[in-house]
Amino acid sequence: MRHKVDGKLFGRTANQRKALLKGIVSSLLEHQRIETTLIKAKEARQIAEKMITLGIRGDLHSKRLALSYIPNRTVIANLFKDIAPRFSGRNGGYLRIVRTRNRVNDGAPMAVLEFIDYEQIRKPKEAKKKEKPKEEKKAKAETKPKEEKKEEAKK
Repeated sequence: MRHKVDGKLFGRTANQRKALLKGIVSSLLEHQRIETTLIKAKEARQIAEKMITLGIRGDLHSKRLALSYIPNRTVIANLFKDIAPRFSGRNGGYLRIVRTRNRVNDGAPMAVLEFIDYEQIRKPKEAKKKEKPKEEKKAKAETKPKEEKKEEAKK
């Protein structure tokens, strides 16, 4: 019996389990939102919240500790530059787990692991994407030669 033993083992060796969780946390910090099984999301949330707390502290020692767990420098730079300042006034609870469905193949409960302010961040990005095609059409119309514009006006 595993009385009072912390953490799930996922039926893997220690090295495989650590690599799995590092990959999940790295993807979460990179994409701001991921879908995984419910149990993996619960385990990854613990680690990710510790990484965000290190990002809020922001000193050199915190950066080195974060790099020792997640060796991807771009993800760590994003954590310290963009993600951590959003939560500087908060004492915890940076992530949310939303149960979504049961996976088709094995019926495993799936969940979305995301930052609590993901919806607010997603809306400005979508607005920029919608504005961009309109600007491109205007730029294309301005670059057309005069002859093509005359032909289009005749039609």
